[in-house]
Amino acid sequence: MLTVSEILKVVFLGVVEGVTEWLPISSTGHMLLVDEFIKMDMSDAFKEMFFVVIQLGAILAVVLLFWKKMWPFRAGEKGMAAIRRDVFAIWFKVVIACIPGAVVTLLFDDYIEAHLHTPAVISAALIVYGAAFIIIEGREQKSVRAARLEEITCKTALYIGLFQVLSIIPGTSRSGATIIGALLIGVSRVAAAEFTFFLAVPVMFGLSAIKMLKFGFDFTSAELVVLLVGMVTAFAVSVLVIRFLMRYIQKHDFKIFGWYRIVLGVILLAYFALA
Repeated sequence: MLTVSEILKVVFLGVVEGVTEWLPISSTGHMLLVDEFIKMDMSDAFKEMFFVVIQLGAILAVVLLFWKKMWPFRAGEKGMAAIRRDVFAIWFKVVIACIPGAVVTLLFDDYIEAHLHTPAVISAALIVYGAAFIIIEGREQKSVRAARLEEITCKTALYIGLFQVLSIIPGTSRSGATIIGALLIGVSRVAAAEFTFFLAVPVMFGLSAIKMLKFGFDFTSAELVVLLVGMVTAFAVSVLVIRFLMRYIQKHDFKIFGWYRIVLGVILLAYFALA
C-alpha cells in the first residue's frame, strides 16, 4: 500500500523530470541522482522503467503547447483534411534526425544501463557538456544557417541527430546534446529548441514503448498509481518550464545552464569521493 511519503517522493520526481527534461541539464542524470538520496519503495525493474516512461508526461506538454505547429493536417474544402506540406517536411527531417540515435540505442542501451549509470559518469558528463555550452556560447557567432525551424535542412537535421547520440550517456542531456549540436552548426537558439521539442516526441514515445515492453504491462495497483502521478506531475511542470524557456532564450544564451551543470557536477564528484 502506498503511503503519503511515497506519493510525495513520486511528486518530487515528477517535478524534477518536468524541470530537467527541457532545460539542457539532463533529466535522466538528475532522476538517477535523486534516487540516490530519495529511494522509492519499488523494485529495481519498475524504477528503471519509471525513469523513462514518466517522460511521457513531459512529452504530452510539448504536444499541447506546439499542437498547431506539429499537427500536419488542416481543414480543407468540403470538410476534407488538407496536408500542411511545411509541417510534413519538418517531420521528415525529424525522422532523419532520429535514425542515428535509434540505431545506437538498440545496439548499446543494455550495455549503457549496466555500466554507465553511475554517479561518476553522470557527474563527468554534467561538467564536460556544461563547459561545452559556455565555450560554444562564448565564441563569435558567424553566419546563421537556420534562424527559423522551417529553415533546418535534411543535412542539418542529420547532423543534429548525430549529436543526439551523445545523450545515451547519462548526465549528457538529450535536449542539451541536440542544442549544442544545433548551435555548433549555426542554428539559432529558438530554432534549436523547437527542433529539440519535435525530436523529443518520437524519441521518447519510442524509448517508453521499449521500456514498457521489457517490463510488461502487469502493473500492480501501487505501480500504476506511481506511474500516473509521476506523469501528471511531469506534464504540469513541463508546461510551465517550456513556456519559461522559450521566453528566456529570446533574450539570453545557454551559459547559465552550463555553469549550473559544472557546479552540480563538481559537488557530486566531491560528495561521492568522500562518501
